[in-house]
Order: sequence, then structure tokens, then C-alpha cells
Amino acid sequence: MGNVSNITGNNGVEIPQLGLGVFLVEPNETQAVVAAALDVGYRHIDTAAAYNNEAEVGAAIADADLPRDELFITTKVWNLDQGHDRALAAFDLSLGKLGLDYLDLYLIHWPAPGRDRYVETWRAMEKILAEGRVRSIGVSNFGIEHLQRLIDETETVPAVNQVELHPNLPQRELRGFHAEHGIVTEAWSPLARGELLDDASVRRIADAHGKTPAQVLLRWHIELGNVVIPKSRTPERIAENIEVFDFELTPEDHETITALENGHRIGPHPDSFNG
Repeated sequence: MGNVSNITGNNGVEIPQLGLGVFLVEPNETQAVVAAALDVGYRHIDTAAAYNNEAEVGAAIADADLPRDELFITTKVWNLDQGHDRALAAFDLSLGKLGLDYLDLYLIHWPAPGRDRYVETWRAMEKILAEGRVRSIGVSNFGIEHLQRLIDETETVPAVNQVELHPNLPQRELRGFHAEHGIVTEAWSPLARGELLDDASVRRIADAHGKTPAQVLLRWHIELGNVVIPKSRTPERIAENIEVFDFELTPEDHETITALENGHRIGPHPDSFNG
């Protein structure tokens, strides 16, 4: 796995700290994109039923012919498939599309509080976990109140919460809650969908280290202890994004990046999005 570091979840399962996300990667592009990532050392691939590219991710994995235990594959159950029985069926469908015998991580994509089915969905995922068909179960886009409800009403603390997180929206309170419960913080939109790449202060830090702005921002995530899943369709950018384990940011760099916090959110708010 090259020099990618790992984060250990509250269940003892190790997660490669940097992976490839395939959100908004078209199905006809996905196999080549994932193949390029696997070729340069990525072993963590993050997809979802809603992305409509699980089969293509699976094809790339099959063609790569890598040992299964070197890979960390994540997918997610969509809001319309929440509920105990529907979630079980959705898992089977995703596993079949990926062509795998088991998953490394299965996530509830959104809490969708208006549907109020995430607790029963979680119980279905606990069943899948107990059967050994997934190594870890977690959630995505959950707030503290959603996490607390799962902790109070079920038997399993989520191993991961994958949320929008970048210097504009560092999610301090949520990360603190995660730390208290051993929940791994995983960041989607880690570069604020590219909005931060032209920031003058980020560019100055990048120049000082001989790195790109994207590498600086990804390194910021790594040093915070986040798992991070940048998306790219470009082989050169994919290769560039993994080269973030050979330098360190200074305390002054961290202060500069911390000053970028403004609460700006790229995606919808979990309290109101029901899909």
C-alpha cells in the first residue's frame, strides 16, 4: 500500500487514511479511473449505490487482480432503501454489483431524519456485520444527535462518520464527539470541491513546501487524523493526491489554514436533507 498510513477504528479494523472517492464519476469513466488509482498505490475505494458506478468499481478491482485483503472497499445504502428489510436487500445488490464476497465498510448515506428509518436501517447493518459479510459499519453525514440516538438505541457504535469537512467547515464539535466515542472522521469534499485551491494563503504554503495546494489541504486532513477521499478523473491528479506522506505542515501553516474557517457548506445540511 505504499506509504499510506492507516487509522484504526473502534472495532480494531484499519482504514487506509487516503482513498479515492468516485462521486460524480460517470459509469463509463469509472473503471479506468479506479484502475489508475490502484496502479499508483491506492487501496481504499469509496463508492455508493447512489453513484451508479458500483459495477464499474467492481470491474476495475477484478481486473487489477490484487489480494482482496489489501483492499478497503466502501459503499453506502441510499435514503430510499432505508428500513430493515430494504437495507438488507440493498446490501446484497451492492455486493453483487461490486463482485465481492464481503465489504470492508458499509455506510448509511444520510440520516434522512424526515424518513426516521436510520435506526432500523442500522439494526439491519448490525445483522450483516454479525454474519461477517462486512468488516465495519458506519454512517455518513450524521450529526451528533443522530449518532447519539444510534448509540442509545442500538448495540454498535459506528466505526466511521463520513461528512463534509474542509478548512471552511472543519466540524470541530462533531470531531470532538467522534473522538470521545472512537468514531473515525472521514472527510468528503476535502478540497471544498476545488474552491480552496486558489486561496492565496494555501498557495503560499504550497510554494514553501514545493507542493501543490491540493497536497497541502490533503496533508492538513491527514495531520488532523481524518480519513480523506479526494475525487479526481485525471490520472496525473490521482497520482499527485497520494503523494502527501513525505512532508509535514508547520504550526504556522496550521494556524493559517485554521483561519479559513467560515462555516461555508458545499452540500446540503443533514438535518434537512431527506433525499
